[in-house]
Amino acid sequence: MRLRIAHTTRYRFDAPVTFGLQQLRKTPKSGRQQEVLSWTTTVTGGTQELFFDDHHHNRVDLISFGGAAPELTVTCEGEVEMRETHGIVGRHIGPAPLWLFRRYTPRTKPGPGVRALLRDLDGATDLDGLHALSALIRARVAYEIGTSDAGWGTEEALAAGRGVCQDHTHIFITCARELGLPARYVSGYLRLDDREEQDAMHAWAEAHVEGLGWVGFDVSNGISPDIRYIRVATGLDYAEAAPVTGLRHGGSGEALSVEIEVAQQ
Repeated sequence: MRLRIAHTTRYRFDAPVTFGLQQLRKTPKSGRQQEVLSWTTTVTGGTQELFFDDHHHNRVDLISFGGAAPELTVTCEGEVEMRETHGIVGRHIGPAPLWLFRRYTPRTKPGPGVRALLRDLDGATDLDGLHALSALIRARVAYEIGTSDAGWGTEEALAAGRGVCQDHTHIFITCARELGLPARYVSGYLRLDDREEQDAMHAWAEAHVEGLGWVGFDVSNGISPDIRYIRVATGLDYAEAAPVTGLRHGGSGEALSVEIEVAQQ
């Protein structure tokens, strides 16, 4: 199946930006389950300075902006050919070593909430156990848009009992690492069945299973990723896979709009 993606982000400022930098991680990467046929990134009101691959094989574009322009627009678009692998990404490829994905981060630090959750899992660590973990998280933490905080980590989301895909993913990653398994955060695009227009990218988790390699788990939807899921960036948590990170001086009164379209060709 071939999918077409168009992703436009606009920033409008009431006051001029003195100087700003952004790192973009919006470019899909070819692999076992997908092949990027074309991809372009267009910047209006700024400059695409350079690009590089980070230690997770994420394509990172560095954007600078500032001056009199009251608006910055970044448009990414392209086509990706999808293959059905039933959520199996396959063997680990460096340069980041596999053991790194057992390391906790501030967002994935386990606490009493994680330990209480895992007591109901009976310590299962095989593939069936990971599917059971995904179902358990989904039952304990309701998916509710607009009810969580972007800065939440695993324990905050568990305590609240609600969250979005980012929260579900952090909880799964933390629990998998607590069970001794490498796990990582994935950001990407998802073709929805009921519409093409969206206002945000999606997130899910991957755990490394002996004999299979990396396997995906979308807790929010209760499935392993299929041909509707386009992998873009991976990391230890959201911070390393975020679509946009950056800084700026000046530019008060920011207004942000995001338009994403994922359609089957």
